[in-house]
Order: sequence, then C-alpha cells, then structure tokens
Amino acid sequence: MAFSFYVSFLLLAVFLTFGSLSAEAAIKKYQFDVGVKNVSRLCHAKPIVTVNGRFPGPTVYAQEGDRVIINVTNHAQYNISIHWHGLKQFRNGWADGPAYITQCPIQSGRSYTYDFNVTGQRGTLWWHARILWLRATVYGAIVIMPKEGVPYPFPQPHAETELVLGEWWHADVEEVEKQGNMLGLPPNMSDAHTINGKPGPLFPCSEKHTFAMEVEWGKTYLLRIVNAALNDELFFAIAGHNMTVVEIDAVYCKPFTTSAIVIAPGQTTNVLVKADKTPGRYFMAARPFMDAPIAVDNRTATAILQYKGVPTTVIPMLPRLPAPNDTNFVNDFLDKLKSLNSPQFPAKVPLNIDRHLFYTASLGIDRCPTCLNGTRLTASLNNITFVMPKIGLLQAHYFNIKGVFRPDFPDKPAAAFNYTGAPLTANLGTSLGTRLSRIPYNSTVELVLQDTNLLAAESHPFHLHGYNFFVVGRGIGNFDAEKDPAKFNLVDPPERNTVGVPTGGWTAIRFRADNPGVWFMHCHLELHTTWGLKMAFVVENGNGPEESILPPPKDLPPC
Repeated sequence: MAFSFYVSFLLLAVFLTFGSLSAEAAIKKYQFDVGVKNVSRLCHAKPIVTVNGRFPGPTVYAQEGDRVIINVTNHAQYNISIHWHGLKQFRNGWADGPAYITQCPIQSGRSYTYDFNVTGQRGTLWWHARILWLRATVYGAIVIMPKEGVPYPFPQPHAETELVLGEWWHADVEEVEKQGNMLGLPPNMSDAHTINGKPGPLFPCSEKHTFAMEVEWGKTYLLRIVNAALNDELFFAIAGHNMTVVEIDAVYCKPFTTSAIVIAPGQTTNVLVKADKTPGRYFMAARPFMDAPIAVDNRTATAILQYKGVPTTVIPMLPRLPAPNDTNFVNDFLDKLKSLNSPQFPAKVPLNIDRHLFYTASLGIDRCPTCLNGTRLTASLNNITFVMPKIGLLQAHYFNIKGVFRPDFPDKPAAAFNYTGAPLTANLGTSLGTRLSRIPYNSTVELVLQDTNLLAAESHPFHLHGYNFFVVGRGIGNFDAEKDPAKFNLVDPPERNTVGVPTGGWTAIRFRADNPGVWFMHCHLELHTTWGLKMAFVVENGNGPEESILPPPKDLPPC
C-alpha cells in the first residue's frame, strides 16, 4: 500500500534531478487524455470521467519560473475544460480554464493546449474540471518546487507526498445533479469521502481501497493536502501525531502546531509531520465540518500512516477529530494563520484602498413551474443570480462583442437589511443577469463578503481566479464599516486564493488588480456555484503591452 507514496516521491526526485541538469527542463510538457473508465468503489463499479485513466488524475510537477504546456484531448461524451486552481495566469486568462468565462469548453474529440508560465509562485495547488460537476473525479495536485538553490523556509523534510481529499457518489454525478435541478432541490449528498481517491477500510469493500504511506521513525515528512471535495469543508487529523502548518494555498505562513486542520473546498494546506511516536499504524482521517443545520455526508475517510517494519496486521488507531460543528476549533485555527512576511517573502498588503466593495452571499427561491414544489433553490451575490453566457466572457471582452454581459455589477446590495438576524423566508426571489464588475488596472480593492440569513445562514468558501488576496478580517454578525476595519490585520494577514465566509458572518479581503483580464469569483461549494453564487471581474488593461491581455491562442476552442 505504501508503493504509491514511493512512486510519487521517486517521480519528484527524477523531476528535480533532470530539472537541475537541463535548461530544456524549464519547459514541462504533459498530455491529458480525458476519457471514461470503469472504477470500483464501495462494492460496485461505475464509469467515471478520468484523466489518463487515473483517479485522481496525475500530479503536475513544475518549478518556479517554468513554462508548463498541457495538451488536453477530450475523448469523453461531455464537453470539458480544466482550471489550474491558484495559478495566477498573468495576462493569460486564456489558460485559466473555467468554461464560458475564459474559454468555450473542449468538445468531444477535440484538443486544447493550456500554455502558461509559473511566475512568482511555489507550493501546492491543484487542477480540476471547471464545467458541470465533472470535478467530482477530474482532479489532481500541482506541486511547484522553489527555484533551484532556494530552500524551504522550514526544515527540509525527508520526503513528501500529496493527500487529495474528495467525495464519491454511488450514482453518476451528472445524473445526480440533473435530478436535483429538475426537482428544484439540493441533489443527493455523496456516499463517501476519499483520500487520494480511496475511502479507506471504514467503508464496505474498501480494505484494498486504502491509501498508505510508509514512514521511518525519527524522520519528518511534508504532506501536501488538497480539499477537492465538491461540497464539504473537512477536518483532517493523524492519530497520535501533531502537524506543523507551514503553507496555505501555495503561500508560506508562520509555522504553528495543531492536532487537526480545517480545509475548505479549493484550499490547500502543507503540514510537517514528525514520525516520532511508538512505531505502529495510525489512521489519517477526514470528516466534514458543518456549523449550520444542513445535512452533509458525515462519514469519515481514512488513510494509513505506516511505520516501517510494522506488520500490516496491526489495527490502526483513529484520531480524535473535532466535533462536526466545532466552530470554536475552526475560529482558533483560522486565527493562527498568518503570512510569513519575511524579507524574502513579504506580505504586500494594500494599505490605501481605491475601491470598496460589499457583496452579500445569499440563498433564495425562484419560481419554477416544472419543479417539484413550483419553486427552485437559487443563490446570489447582491441578490443577483449569475447567468452563464453562451460564449467565453474573456473573448467577449477582448473582441468587444456586445450583448454578452453588462459591466454594471453593483458595488453593494440595492437594499440594506439585518443580514444575520432571524432567518428570512419571504421575498426570496433574485434578479438574473450576466453582470460583471469593471476594475481599473492596478487599483487596490477591498471586498467584504457578507453571509446572510435569507432562507438559512451557511458558510461559503469563495475562490478568486487570477489573484491571491489578503484575508485582513473576519467576524460573526453584520460587518460594521465604522468599527470593524480598525481590527483588520494589515501586517501579516494570511494570503490565499480561496477563503471561507463564516456562517452568519463576514470576511474582508484586499488585493491589487494588476492582472488584466476577466476573472471568475464564485463559491467553491459546487452546489452553490450551480445555483448562481458567482460573478466575474473585468480588470482593464494598463499602459502598453506588458500591462495588457495577451492575444488568444490559435487553438482556443470554438463555441
């Protein structure tokens, strides 16, 4: 069972060796063949969409400064697009991947080459399908090593591996989502969580579907943890072992030790683990965090930390995970996340703000004559449910195609109310529109994301494409524009690409709009994205070609 860990480590070692020997290795080329394969989990097989026949898909290895060229050929019956989550794609939104935002999808039988540079980034990111619910099985890790000769700002680990957390459905995920849409209700929740595609032995027929990594006593290991789940924030812990958090979303942070981590869909967390306990077998476990009265798949996925020389007949110990609704643990964990802010890795937090934005994230109900109750659940930002266009928004912007979107997304909601008071269950309709917010190049932006009590308060992990941002503040209740900014952390706030808005609370982020293009922002709960909890920014060109969007590639997929 430890074989997959050593293959991963061996591939990384080979990559680093050749990366240092050859200037040609500055270009990393990959071929992604998207197709359907029968995969067995939980006692039965089903066809799933995969990349190169693997679930999860292959890890993309690169080094800071590399050019990466990934040719994606679609052999599946679905249209496909791939998003390289967390890569900034400077001036190059054509390689970002979200269908109908920066490109039209790759149709069955066709190919598209994602060609991008890895500039100023190192750490753990990930890639996934960005159309329909295909990312349930179409995903994998991205490992970006520091430039040659540049060490980690923490002790060098003996070895490292990726742990990608996910979800598994018995049924065809696309059919599950379609059925929910037809009824106007949430689709059925997943049947299992997974670690590297495997649910672990707590599930039926899963002894052989268990990921294991072998460790040697006294040595330290780096775990690159990705939450690729569609709809669940997750706790992760290792029985008997603490973890030292050293990086989030491919940004180094001030190290701190913890018994467990919380990780939202879309986020990554790197931790150091020292194998210094009594040699044995220890479960690594993942289970959801949910502090709102909403049903989730609360079953626990497990993998095994196996000390070298210990027989596989030894029964592993289970870790003590936080309670499923342990908001206090989550708040304490998030409060410890701070940027490294060292001379080599400074935190360049915008201090003077050009544009203040306030967006409410809400659930809602719209009329639907064909749905089960005559209504359909929706979601909105500033009471606007986003309508996907028929062509890529970036194409419409670049070629000045009229009638595709309106650049008038409001900076604040049309009407203020007690956002987090008693749940509101009347007047829950939303307006529909493909409306974008236009941002001048190089302007500084502060965005406050406010959860609301429309229908029900719930946590929302928001992802902004094309950028990292600084999480300068968060709180419970209504954001107070007069008092709360005084409490912002403007010295060493965590820098991320995906951030949770707490249930019944708010989160404030800041970024400099120095990457021209059209950049998607959405809740990374796939359910809420489907319902319309999304929008996009149009960041204008600056002065001259170095501050302008690159021309589109010749093989950009047609609509």
